[in-house]
Amino acid sequence: MIRLAIFDCDGTLVDSGATIHRALSEAFVRHDRPVPEQRESKQVVGLSLQEAMAMLAPDVDDAEHARLAQTYKDVFVGLRAAGRVEEPLFDGILPLLDALEADGWLLAVATGKSDRGLRHCLTAHGILDRFISLQTADRHPSKPHPSMALQAMADAGAEPAMSVVIGDTGWDMGMARAAGCGAIGVRWGYHDEAELWATGAQAVASERLEVLALADQLTRKAA
Repeated sequence: MIRLAIFDCDGTLVDSGATIHRALSEAFVRHDRPVPEQRESKQVVGLSLQEAMAMLAPDVDDAEHARLAQTYKDVFVGLRAAGRVEEPLFDGILPLLDALEADGWLLAVATGKSDRGLRHCLTAHGILDRFISLQTADRHPSKPHPSMALQAMADAGAEPAMSVVIGDTGWDMGMARAAGCGAIGVRWGYHDEAELWATGAQAVASERLEVLALADQLTRKAA
């Protein structure tokens, strides 16, 4: 049977929190808004931009959220053009991808990034071609809606019982459970462990390679 590992990107594959906070800060300055604290920025990582702006600026309307989101995109593109985007892979991610593939798993990504942003990121690390499915906020409702996970499974031909979502936020865990997938939280990202459990995590990994053993455990009964 096909086994599918669906990864979040920001906070799970790559450590992009500092750049996200920098872009959010600049966007809010341009709109004469109070700049979010870094801990607030981390809480919205994983959401689509419109939803993130709604959380960070609840006192303005949807039209202003859309303008903030567009400004954030413009700032991020400018940072990338200036070579100031920092999205390093977390240590141990490449060995984890190697181990999953060696064990027969297919790989996918489901992220609040745009198509362009995700492809830039994965291409820069030389891992774009390792993923059978790339699902982004450009074509789906924001997490925790299950749409991205459902499409990734459809692309791979995988059943929910044989699929796991691996992510660092409550949005990832909620998406996994809504799609019927296994839900594996990771401790090295941006949301705390208590939130991962509270939003549906079935297991939480401390070490990168621990994800493989946890994924095997969650899918073994369905095999």
